Amino acid sequence: MKLAQLLSVDQILLDMEAGEHWPSIVELVEQLVKTGRLCESQRDEILTSLKAREEQVSTGIGSGVAIPHTFSDVLEEVVAIFGRSQRGIDFSALDNAPVHLIVLFIVPRKDYHLHLRTLAAIAKMFTNSEIRRQLGSASSREEVLAILDSKPSRTGQATV
Repeated sequence: MKLAQLLSVDQILLDMEAGEHWPSIVELVEQLVKTGRLCESQRDEILTSLKAREEQVSTGIGSGVAIPHTFSDVLEEVVAIFGRSQRGIDFSALDNAPVHLIVLFIVPRKDYHLHLRTLAAIAKMFTNSEIRRQLGSASSREEVLAILDSKPSRTGQATV
């Protein structure tokens, strides 16, 4: 399964408003609630879980990318969202560079191994500087989906 299969156009934010680490995660979760991917009653549990994860170590993996993620006892399938910040967000990333591309995902707790495969696949895809460049310059949500859905190459796509 490609990352694009976990997303729809309403799960892509091209111009995030938040300029800081935690508010950016809240903004993405709020979009998931707004689009019906998460119920309002799930918001607090998900945010609490994401906060605990971020307090362990930042999910900013470097090269302008962050992959906040957590488990949920209430979800039956993986939920994901993509956000882009033109100005960059301080995520305390491994390379101390600002984050411009964020993929937040939530995995049902019962699917622990899917969590590891999803995280690894997303991280591998974002090691490709050309994909990062294309996502950074995409002018529409549909274009972002097309980039994420493009054929796998030697440098990899997010296939879980």
